[in-house]
Amino acid sequence: MSNSTGPAVQVFTVSSEMENHVGEEGMKMVNHTENGHVDDAVTVEEMECEDGLIYKVTDNPPMHLTILFAFQQALLSLANQLALSLMVAEAVCGDKNPEFKTKLLSTTLLMDGITTLAMVLFGVRLPLFQGAAFEYVVPLLALQTLYPDRCDAGKPTVTTMFNETTGMNLTIVTNATVDEWELIMSHVQYLQGSLMTAGFIHFLIGATGFVGLILNFVGPVTIVPTILLIGIYMQRAAVKFVSVHWGIGLLTAGLSVIFSLYLARWKLPIPMWTKKRGCHVMRYPLHQVFAILIAMLIGWGVSGIFTACGLLEGNDLARTDIGHEAIADANWFYFPYPGQFGPPDFSVSVFVGFLIATMISVLDSIGDYYACAKTCNVPPPPNHATNRGIAIEGLCTFFSGIMGCGHATSTYGGNVGAVGITKVGSRQVFVLCGIIYIAFGLVGKFSAVFITIPHPVLGGALIVMFGMFIGVVLSNLQYVNLTSTRNLAIIGLSVIMGLAVPYWVEKTPDGIQTGNENADRILRTLLGNANLTGALLACFMDNTLPGTKEERGITAWQSSETPEEGQSSVYTQGDISLYDPLLPERVKNLSIMKYIPFLPNPKLKQTKRDSFISEEMHSLPAL
Repeated sequence: MSNSTGPAVQVFTVSSEMENHVGEEGMKMVNHTENGHVDDAVTVEEMECEDGLIYKVTDNPPMHLTILFAFQQALLSLANQLALSLMVAEAVCGDKNPEFKTKLLSTTLLMDGITTLAMVLFGVRLPLFQGAAFEYVVPLLALQTLYPDRCDAGKPTVTTMFNETTGMNLTIVTNATVDEWELIMSHVQYLQGSLMTAGFIHFLIGATGFVGLILNFVGPVTIVPTILLIGIYMQRAAVKFVSVHWGIGLLTAGLSVIFSLYLARWKLPIPMWTKKRGCHVMRYPLHQVFAILIAMLIGWGVSGIFTACGLLEGNDLARTDIGHEAIADANWFYFPYPGQFGPPDFSVSVFVGFLIATMISVLDSIGDYYACAKTCNVPPPPNHATNRGIAIEGLCTFFSGIMGCGHATSTYGGNVGAVGITKVGSRQVFVLCGIIYIAFGLVGKFSAVFITIPHPVLGGALIVMFGMFIGVVLSNLQYVNLTSTRNLAIIGLSVIMGLAVPYWVEKTPDGIQTGNENADRILRTLLGNANLTGALLACFMDNTLPGTKEERGITAWQSSETPEEGQSSVYTQGDISLYDPLLPERVKNLSIMKYIPFLPNPKLKQTKRDSFISEEMHSLPAL
């Protein structure tokens, strides 16, 4: 989905350079010709007949290839981080402050890297990227929609009065009651405390094993309309950016679609030189893997041309010669630290919105865990791995609040799709990807450059990203019986009510009057959040209307601790042990481990081992 499941994997060509390394490591996927050269291309379909991945989850590719694959994964989601960071800046009235936006983006990138490292090394232990959670778009947009005057205290006010004595209008300018920086900090501090509290609850859900209980009541029929409402609300942010200049925005969006979809079956010829083969041409879908980034660079270039030709006069948000001072003023290195925006504060209304986003993020991440396991052709994650992954996400969300990010971090399904395209599922690649993001966050100039991207360019990229987000959400309906009137009614009613109630709250700001200002604010935040209305209605109807688990799609989302009998041979890329935490064997075998939800049960592991030995003994020929 950003999160949820990744895009469908298509057949691409793998370069001869990679094939050489695969052959050297004995993976037996390369066909040699009579003259000793490697064939120009091996298709993914041919490889899947044997193993499916070039590098498995536990493999360690050569360092230069690891660096290449890690940068590829890092750049895939870079635009998403910028987009959500700018939304946070706008929500706290800091969208006109380059210094604040630079610090905020640096903090986001740093926490992305730390969370990715924690997830791969200590969490669910699958090749997953952790980025800014788009589930938080709705509460951030709700803050802007429900409280449009939140930034007025930091602006001077102009009042016009009629002077009866002189018969002329009198203009009175009142200075801002609060300094701009203080106003931004006060809003950020409310986000900090609220996010820390939501992150702690997120952590408890994983650490206590509460996830399994939730999955008994929440399935695709609840999740799809809930997350779909996020996608529908995202269009507001996309339109806000792209409406600055529709031409540049639609150009960026159109190029993204052309590179990623229309040219999907074409492999770009790339000249290469290797010691073994000398000068040769490899074919790789580079234009598809980096479609959005390439389109943004072209759109950025067109904005530069329009700026030089004087076609963007008076349209500062689309120009490329604005914001250079921010780059010059930014430090080469900036080290985000806890409390950099002041001590955390707390807002009940903000917390409620963040808590709803957290619950949706939990369920979304679980879907990504299973999608990644399926892409890597390994067994589904056992309960202890899922619990540990959710706990890590919650813990890092807590630290994101301390750092002042204004949003949580969550699993990105788009990077799971990239694993399917590149056929590289090595955890080592994502460890390096996390390190790269940490480096991005520490280089202040890097963040300063990216916040100068023209708004219509970013808006065009958001159109494509949000469109894919909605498409990926709808793909989860494959698990649901869509011929069931019950399911169709639940999905339709929850979506329409999720849109209708927030619309009413937005259009009638005085419609809720309890006599208590704080209660009014909380109720407006609750009812103005499309996710809450849609999720509650969908969950209530899904659990009260008659229907089997198969009909509801819950059976397809659930998995047991062990693969079904006869299914273990299907997973050719690894076994259940790859989910074991990085702990000494003596510690993992302690009997107390069976009482800890996020650690494997040693008794269950012994049962699996005995069963495996028994199967091996039966397979031996009789004497």
